[in-house]
Amino acid sequence: MKVFFDTVGCRLNQAEIEHMAAQFRAAGHQVIDTSDGADLVVVNTCAVTAAATSDSRQKARQAHQAGAHKIVLTGCWATLEPEKAGAIPGVNDVISNLEKMNLPLKVMESESLDFDMEPIARQPLPGAHSHTRAFIKAQDGCDNFCTFCVTRVARGKGQSVRKEEVLDDILQAERGGVREVVLSGVHLGSWGKDTGQKETIVDLLTYLLDHTHMERIRLSSIEPWDLDERFFKLWQNSRLCPHLHLPLQSGSAGVLKRMARHTTQVAFSDLVAMARAFIPGVSITTDVIVGFPGESEAEFEESLAFVKQMQFSGGHVFRYSLREGTAAAKLPDHVGGKTAIERAKKMHAVIKDSEAKFLSTFVGQEVKVLWEGSGKQDHNGWTLHGLSSYYMKWQARAETNRWNMIDTVLIDAVKVDGLSGNIIKPD
Repeated sequence: MKVFFDTVGCRLNQAEIEHMAAQFRAAGHQVIDTSDGADLVVVNTCAVTAAATSDSRQKARQAHQAGAHKIVLTGCWATLEPEKAGAIPGVNDVISNLEKMNLPLKVMESESLDFDMEPIARQPLPGAHSHTRAFIKAQDGCDNFCTFCVTRVARGKGQSVRKEEVLDDILQAERGGVREVVLSGVHLGSWGKDTGQKETIVDLLTYLLDHTHMERIRLSSIEPWDLDERFFKLWQNSRLCPHLHLPLQSGSAGVLKRMARHTTQVAFSDLVAMARAFIPGVSITTDVIVGFPGESEAEFEESLAFVKQMQFSGGHVFRYSLREGTAAAKLPDHVGGKTAIERAKKMHAVIKDSEAKFLSTFVGQEVKVLWEGSGKQDHNGWTLHGLSSYYMKWQARAETNRWNMIDTVLIDAVKVDGLSGNIIKPD
């Protein structure tokens, strides 16, 4: 059976898709890079914003138009609105988040297919979502009640993946030739709190560093209230990527309270200072929402000034998206679309400015880059695209295909879409 996987949204969705792909491969099926000619298309949907929901629907329609024999939708949007998901032409089944990880078994049983679920080496997915990195699920669900977020409704309470299972997934990735893993979760920093074992994310990371040889271990988004000095001291081990994605959401004290975020401007600023003290040169990226209900012009300017003060190395700016079932949907004084668009532009400009300053500090330095993509370009050889451990995007030229290699690059310029340089020490 030919199977195509597609996903919308967070890194946890990507981790789940990769896990499913490994199960189908283990059963002898072929994972392909397009929905054209697919016997089965699985779409892991997202509901974090209205745009993500729309994208999820569009991917299902595209699979149907491509002639996929069977389409299965899962993920957050499919869980929250199963009837709407199932009504899309061509969709054969809708599987909730609770049953998601049993999806391969359920599908193969329904098709009366022979299968063997023994694990095999984890390999990068082909196609538009291919990565030389492997996304590893370490946690699911959330016990926070951020007023804007629908994810807790879609995924339920926080659940930690047993550290032995996380380790096994990483070891499979190692056997498949993966050079970097990304630990993923909805509320990754809460790992261990539900187990009753008095373990924390620090214990998980220590365990993984002690029991694997993975060259790079990166963390996905992690909430700023879960971290302490013990956490940052782990970066004495250079295998941990010096990049932290700390979602701020707003730099306004009043908006943070209405969002029910468990942090303040002072607490967040102190945390960033601690991270920079323990991890020299650390790249800190973030998420910011503009146009949250009741956000006044003064509150937006306060948020803008705080984000500028933090000097993030990058980030995502979102216009507030009303999600039914959330507390924020019931708040008064929703911000108009035109105002939200203008605020998003201003916030994006501030983050791009601090990103450019961060990137410029690396010009003339040597940095190791993992090449994630390559394309043949006439007589000049290969054009390479990759990521440094600092999560900086790269471009370079090479005489040979360097895909999945980690080369030392001398940085010579900052470009619109990242950095460029020359390979001086091949892998």
